[in-house]
Amino acid sequence: MVYSNFTLSKVKADFGIVTDETQDIFAETTPIHPSDLLSLILKDQLPLAGAINTEKARSELVIMPILMEVRRILNDKILIFSGSSFEVDPTQGLDGRCDFILSRSLEQYYIASPVLTIVEAKNESIPSGLGQCIATMIAARLFNQREGQPIDILDGAVTTGTDWKFLKLEGQIAFIDINDYYIKELGKILAVLVRTSTP
Repeated sequence: MVYSNFTLSKVKADFGIVTDETQDIFAETTPIHPSDLLSLILKDQLPLAGAINTEKARSELVIMPILMEVRRILNDKILIFSGSSFEVDPTQGLDGRCDFILSRSLEQYYIASPVLTIVEAKNESIPSGLGQCIATMIAARLFNQREGQPIDILDGAVTTGTDWKFLKLEGQIAFIDINDYYIKELGKILAVLVRTSTP
């Protein structure tokens, strides 16, 4: 099985996860003004991503530039893995490729702990990616534990590039932010990603 086979109901049943959809997780986060570079890139590439309207186009033209901005803000202290294999525990279905993994390791040639944030790209439907994202976050927690760098709280996001839904995994509770964030709130999206990518 692969991560994309996990629906929200399946990940809850298989791993005993409880969801909480009542929290404004990042209410106190102060927006970060995007750089002129990111603003220019998105001005050019957003219309193209919308016209092509595939997950791959959205990932390359919108999501990756945003994640690269986060990396610049954090002075290149995080690494971004795109479309990488993340085989943690195939017996539990925790294997497959992840759209984006943010790691605090300095090793760029392979995924090393600590893995901090998972970002799953979807073409249109945010809800269809929630189970997949939570399963990948569970895998990241297990991966960090095995590598001797456990992290109590892991973060994730499901995004179309223009719409973002943030999640937090703490113990057996998966918090799904009550808010959706849209590309016009880019400063808030950047601030949340910076916060979740800082251990």
